[in-house]
Amino acid sequence: MKHLKNNKTRTLLLIFFAIGLVSIFTSFQQGQAKKKKTPNIILIYADDLGIGLLGHEGQKIIKTPNIDRLAEEGMRFQRAYSNMLCAPARASLITGLHDCHANGFEITNATEYINADRDNLKDIEKRINNKLRPISENEIFLGKVAQKNGYKTAQFGKLEWGFSATHAQMEKHGWEYYLGYLDHVRAHGFYPPFLFENGEIKEFEGNTLLDCGKSGEPETQEHFEERWNMTGKEIYSQDIFMNGILSFIEDNKDDPFFIYFPTQLPHGPVAIPKVHPDFKDDKRLTQIEKEYASMVKLLDDNVGQIIKKLKDEGLDENTIIIFTADNGHEIYYSKEGRIHKPYANMQTGQQFDDFERKYYSNLGGDVFDGNGGRAGLKRSNLEGGINVPLIIRWPEKIKKGTVSHRLTANYDILPTIAEVIGNHEEYSIDGLSFYNALIQEEEDETKSHQYVIYSSFQGPALITKDGFKLRTFLPRNAFELYHLIEDPLEKNNVAQKYPEKFNQLKKELLKACDGDFNNGHFSHKKQI
Repeated sequence: MKHLKNNKTRTLLLIFFAIGLVSIFTSFQQGQAKKKKTPNIILIYADDLGIGLLGHEGQKIIKTPNIDRLAEEGMRFQRAYSNMLCAPARASLITGLHDCHANGFEITNATEYINADRDNLKDIEKRINNKLRPISENEIFLGKVAQKNGYKTAQFGKLEWGFSATHAQMEKHGWEYYLGYLDHVRAHGFYPPFLFENGEIKEFEGNTLLDCGKSGEPETQEHFEERWNMTGKEIYSQDIFMNGILSFIEDNKDDPFFIYFPTQLPHGPVAIPKVHPDFKDDKRLTQIEKEYASMVKLLDDNVGQIIKKLKDEGLDENTIIIFTADNGHEIYYSKEGRIHKPYANMQTGQQFDDFERKYYSNLGGDVFDGNGGRAGLKRSNLEGGINVPLIIRWPEKIKKGTVSHRLTANYDILPTIAEVIGNHEEYSIDGLSFYNALIQEEEDETKSHQYVIYSSFQGPALITKDGFKLRTFLPRNAFELYHLIEDPLEKNNVAQKYPEKFNQLKKELLKACDGDFNNGHFSHKKQI
């Protein structure tokens, strides 16, 4: 009897053990399935990449097959906007706010870290942090949204706040790991003697130049020799970041991750380890144009590396790649007789003023037509300064080769990502989610923009859903109305033709600027 009792006990224990194993295995499978349902996100933020530099947007000289592939396999937005300058663009991106509020973004000074070392780093950070208002726990940021929803978050590349950022900011903004520059001016060089990794200085042996190898402009024989003198320039920053990104993908493939990659490319001054074979013998280009084209080409190659890594790790189908830029085109390849800086009409010699004499590529001598024929460049509220590429690829959800004409702002990316990852909190921000547009479901009209607005060195601009644009030029107290659908080059002011629309949009713009147009006049914003 005792023997039978022991057998029954053993049998019961085995049954309970088996049930436990099944339960654990089922929970594990459910957990894995849940993980797989949550998409990974990689946000590639190109620096000064004009929309016209991309093959699918008409670029004739530089081939960009990998970025074009994102567009072919995903969705590209034709009416995507961002700020006219890097500091407000990055702040808008990570806060979901536009840059024309009375209580604007705090823009820190650059060069704070030029003489940084392990001994004085904490003092430098303290000095910057003391200038900034404290960040409350209730404030929301792009990285923080992902972090709060179980994502491993990382940033590689250029800083994302003001012109000098700190470790305390990076933590508050939600980045569990970061590697990059914290100073805008140092980020103008591509051979850093040190970068910042989670609050610590990380040195790169062989890079010995305090200014990170920043080269001079415009093109001269002296500047050419300076660029190609490789003493103290052993490791190119973009290679550092790409190695970090590919390793991060591999190390975190079993967890949902969000990578923010504010690359330096193709911001100048021009610096590249070698000229790409595509341009070596291209007689259409000057030497410095060949080097600049190679920077754009390297960025495209990097996009290809990221796609390949995702495929190799089995992550491609459920990873969202967002490719966009901080602002419109800027020229870093000027040369006497070719392109003049300050920018001037190559036919008349007159400088462009963004008002009576607007910049266009054919007048300015830009062989690449980097702004895609639009008026203006970076720093301007003309289309060439604020209309940017936006491409989103998500094989599992987005229909291939889709083109969207939805009016979209860079400050929409935060709420869109929040909705993608299942965060339905209400935020007091200006951005609106365009998730339904991505998956091509019917959109609630109340959740789409009637207009988007941006500041500039000339003053604010407002672009409407129905294709009108109210543009200010505050130094002349001027207001202009353009109908972009009929006049994408902004040549014909139709304020007198549509007086009611003109007056209505002036009221809307004043309201959006919190009652003062100067809140959208960037030159009035003091750095701290």
